[in-house]
Amino acid sequence: MNDSQDILNKRARELARPLPGKSHERDVLEIVEFSLGAESYGLELDHILEVYPLRELTSLPGLPRFVQGIINVRGQIVSVIDLKIFFEMTSEEVTAGTKVIILQSKDMEFGIMADAIIGVKAIVKKEIMPTLPTLTGIRADFLKGVSRERLVILDGAKLLADSHLIINEEVV
Repeated sequence: MNDSQDILNKRARELARPLPGKSHERDVLEIVEFSLGAESYGLELDHILEVYPLRELTSLPGLPRFVQGIINVRGQIVSVIDLKIFFEMTSEEVTAGTKVIILQSKDMEFGIMADAIIGVKAIVKKEIMPTLPTLTGIRADFLKGVSRERLVILDGAKLLADSHLIINEEVV
């Protein structure tokens, strides 16, 4: 086997291992882990409609810098936000591996750009720490917690409800 196959096998074993103890479903957070630059983030599956490859992004003039444009997902128009710009991080170019995580609530739907999808994992809720001192600024406002592995778990409900992400201007 080659090195990449060994790495994939190791990841599969880690993701397949049973959770410690006899946790109930409500004691566990199911998240999608993704990367933004060099950092790993997670979002609860409850807020995610789907993960979609970023193929064609149409820019629109006059929108805030963090709104990268819109995409067509099977006939549905979805706005796409770059969290790196929104969180005031260093933004990088879009690559062939860039994905869009489409978040949805009953009132809102939009996509966020992810440099890569790492996978789906379960995290025991009682093991989630409240914060890291290095997470400051706007990122801290959307923080649900940090896992033992230093995975930053974002609060999808807060993202979906934030008024700064709602662009509702009429053109006159």
